[in-house]
This record gives sequence, structure tokens and C-alpha cells, in this order.
Amino acid sequence: MIDLPSPNQGERRGPIDMLLLHYTDMPRVEDAVALLCDPTAQVSAHYVVGEDGRVWRLVDEERRAWHAGVSWWAGESDINSRAIGIEISNPGHSHGYRPFPEPQMRAVSALCRDILSRHRIPAHRVLGHSDVAPGRKIDPGHLFDWRGLAGAGIGLWPESLVPADLSEADAVAALGRIGYLTGDASFRDPVTRMALDGFRRHWEPLALGQPFDRRGAAMLQQVAEMCVAPQKPFA
Repeated sequence: MIDLPSPNQGERRGPIDMLLLHYTDMPRVEDAVALLCDPTAQVSAHYVVGEDGRVWRLVDEERRAWHAGVSWWAGESDINSRAIGIEISNPGHSHGYRPFPEPQMRAVSALCRDILSRHRIPAHRVLGHSDVAPGRKIDPGHLFDWRGLAGAGIGLWPESLVPADLSEADAVAALGRIGYLTGDASFRDPVTRMALDGFRRHWEPLALGQPFDRRGAAMLQQVAEMCVAPQKPFA
């Protein structure tokens, strides 16, 4: 752990109950760390994880880091006050997006497990930036291994799917139960469409840009059911 305090922080205005994962969208981790510590940039995160597995701690977990920006989840718009933010080094879609290497994912998993051992963060509130700001943010992106993290007890991932039929209205209601901000009960509504895209980036990236089908309905229905079911304590 490399301690490098960032001046970009403040007092929390709510309890810690969310873990939010990002990518840096910069070619070098050192440049990302410098930006997150630059007082003129007005951005920060609690942690940064390099591709080689190095971890920087920039903001104490009890403090409010500035990583979520304009965002919303389950009725809450001050995500920074509720979340611990981890920036994961990756060139991102701006500089040649690529898979996250194994040493980095091992470090991310270990860091997340350490955080979850200290804070009562439900599995359904381990999220990506693209979940809380769909249409504005797409990180950590379709190559991020959400399923592998869930296998390590970090977040949610349905293990088996039964194809389902959901009306558009039922599908939109399921998105809302998960936590997404929706508009009208139709995928033609731009806010609702962004919510569906946010869901797909996390749980069904191969379906991005495709028509909503029975497999997508099954994934959406099961994730929604997992979000409202009692969650086992993290061990």
C-alpha cells in the first residue's frame, strides 16, 4: 500500500454502503495518481490500483472522495458520500481499452475483500461508474471481470439463467428495483434506455446495442431478485 494523501476530499454526508469501481482512462497509472492528487483537478478516489498490482491510498475511507460526479442510485444522488471509490488503471476507451491483467485483478479482489470486511456494503451495491452514471460514463467497461469478482464474494452474478418473458413495463420495473434511474416504462424513453445500457455493461455486455430478448429478460429478472433477497454477510 502506497500512501499518498490527496487534498481533494471532504466530510461525508451519509453512511458508507456502496463500493464503486472505475477505470482511470489514462495511459499511465502515475499520471492518474498525479491527477487525483492535483488540487486544481477537483477529482480524487480512495484507492488506485495499477496494472502491476500496486495500490495507492489517496483518501481515508471515512472521508468523502470526489469520484462519482453527477450520478444516481436507488434514490440517492450524492454517491460520493455513500461510496468508497476505487480507480483501476486502464487506458480506457480513450487510449486503447484492453483487458485487466491478472496481477491487477488479484489486487482489486484483495482490496475489495479488505474493504468489505470493514464496512457493511451489500453485494448489490458493489457497482461500476457506468451503473450510477449511465449515458455519461462507461467504465470500468465490458472487459472488466464482474463475474470473477462475484465468484470471490464481491458483488452479484447469477450462476444460471432460465429464459423469461418480461413486458417492457416489467423490465423497466426490474431496472428500478435494482437501483437504476428510469423514465417512462418503455425502452424508447432515453433515460430508461440509458438504464438498460448501464445494466448491460455490468451484467450482459454482449447484448449492448441488441434487441431486448428472453435471455436479457432472464438476466434482468434474476439480478433484480438477487437485489431484493436477503444478502449473506461477507466472510
